[in-house]
Amino acid sequence: MKKLISMLCTAVLVVTPMTHAMAESNKGSTIEVQANKMATEMVQKYGVTGLQYAIMDEGKIILSDSVGFHDKASQTPVDKDTMFGIGSVSKMVVTAATMMLVDSGKVDLDQPLTSYIKDFEMADARYTKITPRMLMNHSSGLYGTHYGNSMLFDDTDTRNHDELLLKLKSEQLKSNPGAYSVYCNDGFQLLEILVERVSGLSYSEFIAKFISDPLELEGTKTPLDSFDRKQLSETYWPTIETKLPVENANIIGAGGIYSTAEELSRFAEMLIGNRPDILSKSAAKSMQNHEYRQGIWVPEERNNFNYGLGWDAVALAPFSDYGITALSKGGDTMLYHASLITIPEHDISMAVLSSGGSSIYNQMFASKVLLEVLEDQGIIDEIEPDQTFSPPVQVKMPTDLTAYSGLYGTVGTTLNIEVKNGEIALPAMQGGLIPEQNYVYTGEGQFTSSDGSVKVSFEKESNDKVYFKVQANITLPGLGQTVMNTYDYQKLDNNSLDPATKEKWKARNGSKYYALDEKITSIFYLMPTMLIKNLSVDAENGYANGTRVVDQYNAENVVQIPVMNGRDAFDLHFRTKNETEYLIQDGQEYIAEDAISPIFGGKTGITTIPSNGQARWYAIDSHSANKSLIVDSPESGGYAVYNDKGEVVQFSIATNQQSTLLPEGGFIVFGGEAGDIFKIQLK
Repeated sequence: MKKLISMLCTAVLVVTPMTHAMAESNKGSTIEVQANKMATEMVQKYGVTGLQYAIMDEGKIILSDSVGFHDKASQTPVDKDTMFGIGSVSKMVVTAATMMLVDSGKVDLDQPLTSYIKDFEMADARYTKITPRMLMNHSSGLYGTHYGNSMLFDDTDTRNHDELLLKLKSEQLKSNPGAYSVYCNDGFQLLEILVERVSGLSYSEFIAKFISDPLELEGTKTPLDSFDRKQLSETYWPTIETKLPVENANIIGAGGIYSTAEELSRFAEMLIGNRPDILSKSAAKSMQNHEYRQGIWVPEERNNFNYGLGWDAVALAPFSDYGITALSKGGDTMLYHASLITIPEHDISMAVLSSGGSSIYNQMFASKVLLEVLEDQGIIDEIEPDQTFSPPVQVKMPTDLTAYSGLYGTVGTTLNIEVKNGEIALPAMQGGLIPEQNYVYTGEGQFTSSDGSVKVSFEKESNDKVYFKVQANITLPGLGQTVMNTYDYQKLDNNSLDPATKEKWKARNGSKYYALDEKITSIFYLMPTMLIKNLSVDAENGYANGTRVVDQYNAENVVQIPVMNGRDAFDLHFRTKNETEYLIQDGQEYIAEDAISPIFGGKTGITTIPSNGQARWYAIDSHSANKSLIVDSPESGGYAVYNDKGEVVQFSIATNQQSTLLPEGGFIVFGGEAGDIFKIQLK
C-alpha cells in the first residue's frame, strides 16, 4: 500500500544509526514538512491569507494540512473543514454533471446544443453548429464571458444566469464552432442551463442529489444552498483593513462552487473513474481526450494548457517529462483560488485551495509536492532539477523576418512589433510574469530574452493568420517552475477609415466610460478597471481597444487566438441620447465621462437612483474636494469613492467607514434599487 507518514518525527536525545526502514519513514514526514514549508512561504510572500491542501491516494487521504488564517481578526487558523470558493474548478462539476446525463442517454455530446436548450439563439447563423462537446473543450466560438453582476457580496442574485440567453441573442461568434479552443466561461454557463433543462432540477439541486450526497460531500455547496457562511475562509483586500463580506460567484457552472481540499480530492475519484456508480469509467476516460488537437493549437505539447473535456490540461508539464499523465484544472474568483491535479494511472489526486494568491501558485505548489510523492513511492527515480538558462548569444538574423513587423492585436489592445537589427522590444506578458524587455535573435526563427528563459517567434497557422508565439519558463522563488507556451498576439491588417469615421474615433481616444448596470453589491467596485472602460484608439490603422472599427459607432472583434489570449473578446457599440454618448459592451451600458456632473459643493443634498435602476456617477471637483463625505444610504443601496488614479478609497458595502475625505479629480458612484434616495452631507 502506497503511504505517506502523516506525523512529524519526534526529536530524541540519543542519536542512533538510521536504518533503511527509518529512512523510508522519514521520507514521508519530510514530504509533509516540505509541503508545510512551501505553504508557509506562500502565505508570507505571495499574498495568501489562508491555504488548505489534501492528497488522496488509492481512495484514502494521506496528507491533509493547512496554514494561515480562517479569520485574521480572531487569529482562527484554517483547518480541514474550512470552505473556499474553488473558482473555475467548478467547471469540472458541470462537466461531470453533463457526462452523467450522457451516461443516462439523455444527452449526446455531438448533437446541436439547440436540441437541449430550445431557446438558445444568436445573431450569427453558425450558432446551430455548437454542441455540448464544444462547450466543454472551449471550441464553441463564443466570445468568452458575460461578467456583469456575476460576483456579488452577500448577494445571490441570479440575473447573470437568467439574462445570458437573452444577451446571446444579439451577439456574434468570433470563429467557426470547433475551429480552435480558447477559454470560455459562457460555455460552462450554458452547460449549467443544459443540466437544468434536461434534468428538470435546479443546478444546485442536481449537484446535491447526484454528486454531493453520493460522495458524502458536506462542505461542497453553491451560493444558492443554505449553509453556515462562517465555514467559509474569510477574504481580504490589500487596501481594506477588515474582512470582506461573503463572495458569491453567481456564475455557478463556470466558477461558483465552494468546497474543501479533502472533498475536492474525493470528488476527483469520480473524475478518474473510481466511482462508476456515479460516473461511468468510459465517461471519465473520454474527459481525458486530447480535445485541443481537433483545432488550431500551439505546436508545443509541453505546456500548462492542453484541453480535454473540462480539464485545463490532460498532459500537464512537468509530469509529462516523466512519461506520466497528469490532469489539471485551476480556478480563480476575485478572492479565492484553487488547483486540482490528478494522476489517473497511479490513483493520486491533490487539491490546493486558498484565500488570496493565485491558482498558478497553487498549481506550482501541488506539482512540486506530487513529484515528491511520486519519488517516494518509486514511481519516478528522482526529481529532475529546475531548468537553468544562459544569456542568449545573438546571431545574424535573416532579412525576411523583418516582414513580420507590423500591427498585432490581442483582446483589448494592439501593439506595433518592430523586427529590427535582430531585436524585438516587447511589453510585459503573461499578466506581468514576463517583464518588459528586449529579445535578440538566436537562430531557428527565435528571439530570446536577456536571461534565456523566454523565446518568442512568429507562426503562420492553417487559417492563414500569423501569430506571435511565446515559449516561457516561469520561475517563482520557493514554488519552482512552470511552462507556458502560448500565442499572445495575432497579426492584423490595416483597416483604412473614411475621414468622418476617423475623426469620430480620434475624438474618443483617451475617453473613459463608466458602468451603469452593475449592482452596487458587485465585487468589481473594489477593482474599477472592471467598471471603467478606457478607450485607446489607433485611428491610423483603424482599431480601438483591439477591435476593428466598422463605422462611426461600431467596432468588432477580429482576434482569433487559441488557448487563453483570445478569451473574453468583445465588440464596441456607441449610441447618443440627449447629447450624451453611451458605450454598450457585452450587453452592459457605460456613460461617457464628459457627461458626469460634479457632485454638489454645499453642505447637504440628495441623489436618487433612476427608474431604470442604473448607477449614478459624480465627479469630485475643487468645490467638493477635501471635504468629508457622510452618506445615509437606504438598506438596498451603497456607494464607492475613487481617487484620480481610479483606486478605491471607500466602498460602503465592504467597509464600516463612517466618513470619507474626498480626493480631487476622483469619482463617486451610488447604486441600489430604482427610487432609492441617498442623503448626503459634506463637511
